[in-house]
Amino acid sequence: MTIQESLDRFYSIIPAGGIGSRLWPLSRADAPKFLHDLTGSGTTLLRGTWDRLAPLNGDQRIMVVTGRAHRAAVESQLPGLADHNVVLESEPKDSTAAIGLAAAVLRRREPDVIIGSFAADHVIADTRGFGRAVREAIVAADEGYIATIGITPTEPAIGFGYIHVGAPLDIEGAPSARTVESFVEKPDLETAERYVSGGDYLWNGGMFISRADRLLEQLGETRPDLLEGIEELAAAWDTPRRGAVVDKVWPGLEKIAIDYTVAEPAAAAGRLAVVPGDFDWDDVGDFASIAKLHAGGRKSDLAILGENARVLADSSSGIVVGNSGRLISLIGVNDIIVVDTPDALLVTTTANAQRVKSVVDALKLSGRSDVL
Repeated sequence: MTIQESLDRFYSIIPAGGIGSRLWPLSRADAPKFLHDLTGSGTTLLRGTWDRLAPLNGDQRIMVVTGRAHRAAVESQLPGLADHNVVLESEPKDSTAAIGLAAAVLRRREPDVIIGSFAADHVIADTRGFGRAVREAIVAADEGYIATIGITPTEPAIGFGYIHVGAPLDIEGAPSARTVESFVEKPDLETAERYVSGGDYLWNGGMFISRADRLLEQLGETRPDLLEGIEELAAAWDTPRRGAVVDKVWPGLEKIAIDYTVAEPAAAAGRLAVVPGDFDWDDVGDFASIAKLHAGGRKSDLAILGENARVLADSSSGIVVGNSGRLISLIGVNDIIVVDTPDALLVTTTANAQRVKSVVDALKLSGRSDVL
């Protein structure tokens, strides 16, 4: 099997789910963060993901998994998306169900397909560096590994998981590929500083590339009941029985991330490879990261987003998102976050940006779903 033959069998999957609760009140259930332009580029995060992947395998080999409520918006932003490559979730079930179903459907269409999963809401400007890393991961996947792309850390971030990198794998066509010793959950600052200074840890960017049969085999070892449900769905997917089988099976699927069902068990079994990605990357996980993207690393800057943003600022820094049309005036405040929408206002600081999720959790508990 040549390297080009491996690349020709590649199919991209874009899981486009989740509401991005740390970006509330901008990101909502009916308008999640992947449908927003958070970079000022004029395109949404979803469209940016599509534009990175299309040069690797073409429009016809990209599958999008999203919620039923988002179908119209997704198809509007991605006119090249083929109808048979839209997978709709009746309710969110996390990444294992989304990626597993896509892999199972594609394997039935193409038994030797290699799939890659890439989140819809990440920012990567260096498309060439991204493409090089993905191509190496595809080659490693065709050798039987489940591969991931680890991001070279630029700082001791505590908002990301880490990958402990092992020995080189010596794979022709994938010179950077190495074994994965283990996955590590989000660390505290002291631990993160040790990881970064040691040089053998990478950020977990949540990108997975594998032969579809190998990924499903690993899932079956870890969660056989979940795989059984996914395979039942896949068997009916391209038939008239799809709707009835989805209604019967989907609600009972376990809600769990693919890190726990595939990646971590594969690493423990020596089946996980990692390709270091030296390209810039951001998961746009909170408003502090958006502020950093727009400020170019200059903490003294004030980032302003929103078509209706009206802002007067004096000696202030941070980020303002104005979507209400109201005038927002800031005087002498540093590292501030102001998100003004017609029905909700958020004011916090960049240091507390990760805590926005707790507001969303509190609103859910209080039954205030009207602003979620």
